Amino acid sequence: MFETEPAITRCVGFDLRAFRWTQAMIFAIQEINMDHILLPNVTLGYTIFNSCASPTKALRAAHTVLNGQEGTQYNFECPSVPVIIGESGSSQSIAISRTFGPLRMPMISYFSTCACLSDKREHPTFFRTVPSDFYQARALAQLVKHFGWTWIATIQGDNEYGRMGVQAFTKEVKQYGVCVAFSENVLRTYPYSQILKIVETIKRSTVKVILAFASEGDLYPLMQEIVRQNITGIQWIASEAWITAARPSTKENFKSFGGAIGFVSRQMAIPELKEFLLNIRPSLDSGNSFVTGFWETIFQCTLHLTEDNSNQTFSETNSEICTGQERLDQVNNAFFDVTKLRVAYNVYKAVYAIAHALQNLIFCQKDEGYDKFKLCENISNIQPWQVYEHLQKIKFTNRFGEIVYFDENGDPAAAYDIINWHLTNGIVNHVPVGYFNASSDTAAKLIINEDNIIWNSGKSKVPKSVCSESCPPGTRKAIRTGQPICCFDCIPCADGNISNKTDSVECMKCAVEYWSNAKKDKCIPKEIEFLSFSEAFGITLTTVALMGLCLTIATATVIIYNKNTPIVKANNTELSCLLLFSLVLCFLCSLTFIGEPVVWSCMLRHTFFGIAFALSISCVLGKTIVVVTAFKSTLPNSNMAKLFGPMQQRIIVFACTGVQIIICALWLNLSPPFPVKNLKHDKEKIILECNIGSAIGFSLVLGYIGMLSCICFVMAFLARKLPDNFNEAKYITFSMLIFCAVWLTFIPAYVSSPGKYTVAVEIFAILSSTFGLLICIFVPKCYIILLKPERNTRQYIMGKMPSKRL
Repeated sequence: MFETEPAITRCVGFDLRAFRWTQAMIFAIQEINMDHILLPNVTLGYTIFNSCASPTKALRAAHTVLNGQEGTQYNFECPSVPVIIGESGSSQSIAISRTFGPLRMPMISYFSTCACLSDKREHPTFFRTVPSDFYQARALAQLVKHFGWTWIATIQGDNEYGRMGVQAFTKEVKQYGVCVAFSENVLRTYPYSQILKIVETIKRSTVKVILAFASEGDLYPLMQEIVRQNITGIQWIASEAWITAARPSTKENFKSFGGAIGFVSRQMAIPELKEFLLNIRPSLDSGNSFVTGFWETIFQCTLHLTEDNSNQTFSETNSEICTGQERLDQVNNAFFDVTKLRVAYNVYKAVYAIAHALQNLIFCQKDEGYDKFKLCENISNIQPWQVYEHLQKIKFTNRFGEIVYFDENGDPAAAYDIINWHLTNGIVNHVPVGYFNASSDTAAKLIINEDNIIWNSGKSKVPKSVCSESCPPGTRKAIRTGQPICCFDCIPCADGNISNKTDSVECMKCAVEYWSNAKKDKCIPKEIEFLSFSEAFGITLTTVALMGLCLTIATATVIIYNKNTPIVKANNTELSCLLLFSLVLCFLCSLTFIGEPVVWSCMLRHTFFGIAFALSISCVLGKTIVVVTAFKSTLPNSNMAKLFGPMQQRIIVFACTGVQIIICALWLNLSPPFPVKNLKHDKEKIILECNIGSAIGFSLVLGYIGMLSCICFVMAFLARKLPDNFNEAKYITFSMLIFCAVWLTFIPAYVSSPGKYTVAVEIFAILSSTFGLLICIFVPKCYIILLKPERNTRQYIMGKMPSKRL
C-alpha cells in the first residue's frame, strides 16, 4: 500500500547521443519517402517521445500513442498504423512490450539487449536490430577465458539489463573455472553512500579485472567517484551500453578507465547523414524542444528566438545567448561523425525493416507491362498484427550489403566489434581490436589483435587477475575452505605421486616399478639396489674374502709342508687339511652373495653356504672327538683308539656333511630359493634379493649347522683341561664360542638390516665365523711351527718337558 503518490520523473540534461538516434530515424524515414521503389505513393510519418530512460515515462508515452492524450495531434484523414521504434533501455522496452504485446502491436528496439526480451511467451511482438545479451555474455565470457582471467568482479545495473546480463555472463564463465569475487549493483538514483560503499569494496578486493554491465547513466556516478579517489590499476570490461558512450570517454576518466575493453555492434558509415545533421536549425522547428536542447548543448548557450514572441529556452545555466543562426559546420563534435555509426545504424535498420514489412504487406508483385507494384491490401484496413506477421518473415539486403532479418526470437544475427579505449592527443578513441561472430564456426568466433590493445594505465602487457597463482607441475590444487574454487593452495605431491600439468587437481600415482623425481613432475624408474662387486662395500667384502682365502691356502701350505712334525701329527693331519679345504669353500661361498641375484646364484649361495659350513663343523667335531679319544686311549684298558680310528673319523665327517647335503637337495627340489624384486621395503628402490623359497628348508640348514656347533662346543668345552701342553680342545672351544656368538648375533642383525645390507650382514657373519675357525684352530699351530720350532716335539706336546712362558 502506498501512502503518497510517487514523484514525477524529471528529465535532466540533454543526451546528444540519443538525439542523433532520433535524427537517424527521421533521416531513414525521409529517405524511404523519397524512394520510388520501396513503398511508392506511401508516406511514413513519426511521433517522438522522450522517456528520459525511465520505465514509467516510457509506459506513459506508450499509452499516449494508444489514446492520443497530452495534446498529441494525429492526422486522421490519413490511415495510421502504429509501430514503435524503441526503446534504448531494456527496462523501458520490457514495460512497453508488456503493454503492446497483448494488442499484437509490433515494436523494434535498437539498443535493448536484455536476453529476457527473446522470450516470445512474454514479449511476442518484440523485435530488435541489436544482438541479445545472451550473445554478448557469451562473447564476454570467451574474452575472459582468452586472457586467462579467473578472478573477476561484476558491477551490474539494478534493472533487467544489468541483472540478466551478469547472470548470463556468470553462467558462461563458470564453465571455464572463473570465479566472481563480488557483484555490486548501481543505479543512477542510488544515494551517494551506496556509491562510496561500492568504491570501498573495489579498494579492498584483490580483483584486477571488473566487468561493468550497466547503462552509461547508471554507471556514470560510480565512474566519477572512482576517478575522484584516483583508483587505478583495474582492467575494466565494458558492456555495449557504455563502451562507446561520449560522456565517460574523456581524458579525465582515462586515468582510471583507460584501456577499457568491450563489445559493440558492428559499425557502419552513412555519409549522407552528415549533411542532414548539419541542416538542423531551430528556426525550422521552433516548437521542437529537442532541437532547442540540441542547439544549447552544442553551442553551450541559452537560445532566444527572435522570430516569435515566445523565447523558449532549454537550459538556464548558460550565460551566453545564441540566436539559432550559428553554424554547425564549424563545431568540432563527435555528434557529426557518421563514419562509425553503431546504435544510429541499428535505428536506421529498424526503420527499413518496418518499411519492408509494409512493402510485403501492401504490395504483391509488379503488374505485367507496368513498372508499378500491384496493390494487394487496402491501406485503410491494415492492422498492427499484420505488420507483426510480416516482420517475422522479412529478409532483405540493405544498400550497405548487410542482410537484415529476425530469427524466431525476433533477434538479428549476432556480430560484435571489440573496442579498446586509446588516448590520442587528449582525445579518447574507441579503437577496434577484434570481433566476435556468433554465426561462424566455433574456432573462429573470437578474433583478437592483442598487439593493438592498450591495457589499464597504458600497459602493453596483459594484466593478471587470479585469486591464487597457478600450481606448477609437481603440486596439486587444494581448495581453501569457505572460499571460491579459484582460491587455493598448492600442495606438493606425496612421494611416489606426480602431476605433470599446471593446476592439476590431483596427483597421479607412479607405476609400481617407478618413483617420483625430486620435482614430483615425472615418474622415473626406481633405483635398482643389490650388493655389487663394483661398489665400495662390495669391493671391501670381496677383498676380505680373498685375503681369508689366501691366508687359508698359506696355512694349508704350512701344514702340508710340516705334515710329519709332531704338532701336525698330533692334531690329525688329514682332518686339518680337510678343515682347511672346507674353510676355503666358506670363503668362496661368501662371494656368491655379491652381485645381481639370479636363479643359479640364489640356489648356489644358500646350499653352498650350508654344505661348506656343515663340512667345516663336521671336521671340527671330528677333531674334537680325536682329542677326546687320544686322551681316553692313554687310560688303562681303553679301546677308544680302535673305535675312533681314521676310518671312523672320515665316516663321521662325511656322514654329518651328507645329512646337510640331503637337506639341501630336498630344499632345492621342493621349494628352491629364487630371485625377487622387493618393492615394499624401500619405496624409492627396487631391492634385488633372493627369496629363500622354503622357510622350513632354510631353517633346517641353519638349525643343523647350529646343532653340530653346539655338540662340538660342548665336547671341546669338556676336554679343554686335558693335561697336554698343546691341547687343541681349548682352541676348538674358543673357535666354537666365536662361531656361535657370530651366528646368534647374525639373526637379529639379518632381520633388521635393510636392502643390500641384509646380504652384507650375512657375508660378514660367514667371514667372521670362518676367520674365527681359521685363527683359533690354526694360528697357534703355525705359531709353533714357524716361530717356536723347539716346541714342535713329542715330549713337549705330551707334557713331559717343562713348558716355558711365551
